Amino acid sequence: MTKMIPSPLRSTVARTTLLVGLTTALAAPLQASEDLPRGYYYLPEEGDLVGEVFTVEADKEDTLIDIGHEYGIGYRAMVRANPDVSVWYPGEGTEVTIPGQFILPDAPRNDIVINVAEMRLYYYPPAEDGERRIVQTYPLGVGRQDWETPLGNTTITQMVRNPAWYPPESIRREHAEAGDPLPSVVPAGPDNPLGTRKMRLGIPGYLIHGTNKPEGVGMRVSHGCVRMLPEDVETLFDQVSVGTQVRIINESFKLGWSDGTLYVQAYPYLDDKQGTTIQRVTEALDQVDASTEGLDYAVDYSRLREVVEVPGGMPVALETPPEPEPAPEPAPRFYEQLQLIAANDDDSEEEASQG
Repeated sequence: MTKMIPSPLRSTVARTTLLVGLTTALAAPLQASEDLPRGYYYLPEEGDLVGEVFTVEADKEDTLIDIGHEYGIGYRAMVRANPDVSVWYPGEGTEVTIPGQFILPDAPRNDIVINVAEMRLYYYPPAEDGERRIVQTYPLGVGRQDWETPLGNTTITQMVRNPAWYPPESIRREHAEAGDPLPSVVPAGPDNPLGTRKMRLGIPGYLIHGTNKPEGVGMRVSHGCVRMLPEDVETLFDQVSVGTQVRIINESFKLGWSDGTLYVQAYPYLDDKQGTTIQRVTEALDQVDASTEGLDYAVDYSRLREVVEVPGGMPVALETPPEPEPAPEPAPRFYEQLQLIAANDDDSEEEASQG
C-alpha cells in the first residue's frame, strides 16, 4: 500500500513570447472529494476541474502500474507523470506523482463520455432532487492504431455478466498468422479477454468490457473496443442500463476554468493524421482566444506552448504571473560606510582650515 504525501504542485513561469522556452507547471490540487470513493468527484458548481495532483511513496513490492491502478490512473498517464521512475521497480520510498486532476471534456455532462485521446471514461449519473451531482472517471484501454476505437454518439444496446467471447474472424486470422490460434468461443473465466462484464454498443462490433490483462489499461492495445479495469467495469455495469447514451470523442486538448483561472490539459495525438505541432499550436491559440474573448485575462503564452509541444496530461494554469517587485537598494557594506564617514570627516577638516 502506498503512502500519500500532500503536495501542492504549482509552479510559476515568467511570461515570454509564444515561440521561446519550455517550462514545467502543475496545477494546484482542487476538490479532493475525500468523502467519495476513488474516481468519484463532486461536479463543480462553477468551473470545469475535478480531482488533484499529489504524490505517494512506493512500497518495496509496488510497480508503477499497481500504484496507478490503486488511484484510478492508467499506464501511459503514470509514465508521463513519472518519466524518471522505473515502471517495474520504483523502489521503496520513491515519491510517485499521481496525475489525478482532470478538466471535464467539452461534452454534455450526462451519461457516458469516452475521450479516446485521454484514455478515460467519464460517467455522469443522474441525481435525486436536492442531491449534489457527481462525476465518475475511469482509465481505459482503447483501440490501437490499426484498430482505432470509432468516434460518435451511440447507446448501450446489450449488457451481459460473465460473457463468453466469440472472436471475430479477422481477429482469429490475426492470431493464427502469429502462431497463436484462437478457438471459436472462449467461455467465461480467467482466460476470457472480456473479463466479467460486457456492454455492447450501438456501433456494430464494439463493446465496453472488462479484461483479464489489466496492465493494458491506459494503453492502445485493443481491437477497437474499450477496456476497463475489472473492478471499474463492474461498478459502472451496476449503474447503467440498456439505452444509456455513450459519446465517444477524441479531445487531445482541453480547456477549463476554475476560480477565475483558465487551465489547459493536453495529450499526445493518437496518430500523425491529426496534424503537426504547428497546427496544434495554432488550434490551441484559437481555442484560448475564443475562451478569453472579451475578458481582461493575461494568457501565459509560454506555458501554452509548453503544454502543446510537450503534452503531459495534467492541467496547467494559463495565468501570467505578477511582475516581481523591484529589489530594495542594498544597504552599504560596513567598510563602505567607514570610507563614507572618513570622507565626510576629511571634508569637514578642510572646510575648517579654510574658514
